[in-house]
Amino acid sequence: MSNSNISAIWDNFLGQSPDWYKKIILAFLLINPLVFFLLSNTLAGWLIVLEFIFTLAMALKCYPLQPGGLLAIEAIVIGMTTPAGVRAEVFSQFPVILLLMFMVAGIYFMKDLLLFTFTKIVLNVQSKTAVAFLFCITSAVLSAFLDALTVTAVIISVTVGFYSVYHKVASGGHFHQDDHDHTQDGTVEEHHATDLEDFRAFLRTLLMHAAVGTALGGVCTIVGEPQNLLIAGKLEWEFIEFFMRMAPVTIPVLFAGLATCIVLEKTGWFGYGATLPPSVRSILEDFDRDETENRTKEEKMQLVVQAISAGILVIALAFHWAEVGLIGLMIIVLQTAFNGVTDEHQIGRAFEEALPFTSLLVVFFVMVSVIHDQHLFNPIIDYALSLDLAVQPGVFYVANGLLSMISDNVFVATVYINEVQRVYLANDISREHFELLAIAINTGTNLPSVATPNGQAAFLFLLTSSIAPLVRLSYMRMVIMAIPYTIVMGVVGFVGINWFL
Repeated sequence: MSNSNISAIWDNFLGQSPDWYKKIILAFLLINPLVFFLLSNTLAGWLIVLEFIFTLAMALKCYPLQPGGLLAIEAIVIGMTTPAGVRAEVFSQFPVILLLMFMVAGIYFMKDLLLFTFTKIVLNVQSKTAVAFLFCITSAVLSAFLDALTVTAVIISVTVGFYSVYHKVASGGHFHQDDHDHTQDGTVEEHHATDLEDFRAFLRTLLMHAAVGTALGGVCTIVGEPQNLLIAGKLEWEFIEFFMRMAPVTIPVLFAGLATCIVLEKTGWFGYGATLPPSVRSILEDFDRDETENRTKEEKMQLVVQAISAGILVIALAFHWAEVGLIGLMIIVLQTAFNGVTDEHQIGRAFEEALPFTSLLVVFFVMVSVIHDQHLFNPIIDYALSLDLAVQPGVFYVANGLLSMISDNVFVATVYINEVQRVYLANDISREHFELLAIAINTGTNLPSVATPNGQAAFLFLLTSSIAPLVRLSYMRMVIMAIPYTIVMGVVGFVGINWFL
């Protein structure tokens, strides 16, 4: 094979990822079989799990599906797990896959209603503190009944819309101009430059408050995060029961998080407190007025249908009419049927946001199957369960929280709840204690994980979205802005686990 062909293969391997990252992944793939066959099955199992966590932590260099998928394929090929074991894991968690496939797509068809709602909040509320609070609590409520990833996608759409409208006008154009590139600042008029930077700071704070809001609300119900439904399935908890079981921890955390939002806006600490410049507000109000005046009867009725569908969704979830994913499919059918969305390609776009993460989730389950077949977590779980019963929930909360900060909380929760269920089914712990540990796992993976973009899919989605570079929202800026929320939510959650349950 010629050098040019080898070079082309190397360039194609993991695409635009850095060469050092490609070399590390290739080294992983070469080392794992040697360790598995020559040294120790257990050592090889831990090695491949840590390698997979590395791919999650390096998600900004390459989406974890590709490198993680290669590791998963290798694990099956060399015998760390079997296709039958993977099939069992995937089928046991099929409700979670249904949730991601259909609920996220169902909310996609509500975007106009959600965009309308958040636009009115920004333009009709004068106080920045009140706007931030409303973004945070609205995101929390929506995430409790919808899905954190989808709510974040809506917030991103809102902020991109705001930014592009102002950028067009600041560049001397009109807000309906189609050929404007809002990623370049070269055309921005000098007298708008300062307001543009202030506007960026304003949008950054709203994005972070909203992202944290998705965590505050997402921890409360079975649909807020994928692992919630997984945990609820293990405990056989339906929507209302799950909410009530988590409430002693999640409700105090919710109020503490909302109070933190107000304090940050009042003090301006950690990069918060930026206000909307008057010139920007004026332009956005003109745009909203134009949109309202030109909204057709068909578009108004579409908003009505979306609002009715949202009401049906809440009722269906509260009374558990069916599996959550099937309820999402019902919402898709209702909205597309009554809003005239009948083209296959239009419908297909609704699934684009969820399917990459759904695919990654299946790779998670391969790693969970490796952990199960190689008995990797047995010693850790056994040690934790050997501690005094009173301290075990707190230990599980901290352990899950710390690991979720560097890995993905769905993966962490899946591993821990499976292992704890194994112990319960072996009659080594009581049903009551199993429930306490499940609450600790759910809250531990959902609350401290806001510390970094690695912990939650919604945060990672925000960081890798089109809005992040526009408003100068980098990885480290997200970490810094998340610090106060991490401390407050983490501490209050720990207190709730130890004192309120």
